[in-house]
Amino acid sequence: MTDREIMTMPMQWLPERLRFENFSESMKRAPFLRYFMNSVFVTGINVVAQVLSVSFIAMGFARFQFKGKNFWFAAILSTMMIPYTVLMIPQFIGWQAVGAYNTYLPLTVPAFFGNAFNIFLMCQFYRGIPKDYDEAALMDGADYFRIYTTIILPMAKPVLCSVGVFAFMNSWNDFIGPLLYLDKESMKTISLGLQIFIGQYTSSWNLMMAASCVAVIPMILIFFFAQRYFIEGITFSGLKG
Repeated sequence: MTDREIMTMPMQWLPERLRFENFSESMKRAPFLRYFMNSVFVTGINVVAQVLSVSFIAMGFARFQFKGKNFWFAAILSTMMIPYTVLMIPQFIGWQAVGAYNTYLPLTVPAFFGNAFNIFLMCQFYRGIPKDYDEAALMDGADYFRIYTTIILPMAKPVLCSVGVFAFMNSWNDFIGPLLYLDKESMKTISLGLQIFIGQYTSSWNLMMAASCVAVIPMILIFFFAQRYFIEGITFSGLKG
C-alpha cells in the first residue's frame, strides 16, 4: 500500500495496486544489509552464550547437592521480578564507566552469565533425567564434566533448542538495549534501524511495514525448523498446561 491508502478512513483492506517496490525502496532508504548482519552477529553470540552458560549452571542445580542450593536457586529466580526499567540507568552508568558505550559488549556479555527463566527451564528438564546414568558413568571412571558433555547434553537437545529459540527471539527483537548503547550508524541492529522510517513530522509507514516483514523472516524460519524440539523441550520441562 501507499501511505495514503494506509491512512484512509474508513479503513481500506486491499491496495489499489500491489506495491512490491516498497521492499526495494525500504532497503535503499538505509543500510539494512548492514543492520541485518549486525543483528545476526549479536544474536549469534547471545544464542551460543545462553545455551552454554544456562546448560552448565542448570547442571549444578539439578545434579549436585551443596549447602545453600535452594537459597541460591530461589535468588536466581527472584531476579525475574526486577523490571528491566529499574536496571537500565545503573547498568548504563556501569558500562559507560568501563568504556563499553558504542560497543556490542553490553548486548552480549550478560548472556554468558545465564538467564533465570532459561536456567529454571533447563533445570526442570535435567531433573527428569534419571541419575542412574550418572552413577553408571562414575563407576566406569567418567568424571562429571564428561557426564555433562557426553550424556546430559545429548539427551537435552529439546530443551537446548527451546533455550536457543528464546535467546534468539529476545536478542533479535531487542530494541531498548541497542537504543541505549549504540550511537554509531554502522553498528545499529535491524530493530533499531526500523525507526529511521518514523520521523518527528512525517513517517513512511508503508516502507517501515515492508522492512518489518523482512526483519521477521528469520524468526519465522527459526521457529519453523525448531518447533518440534521447542515444543518437546517445553513439555518435558514441567511447564505443560
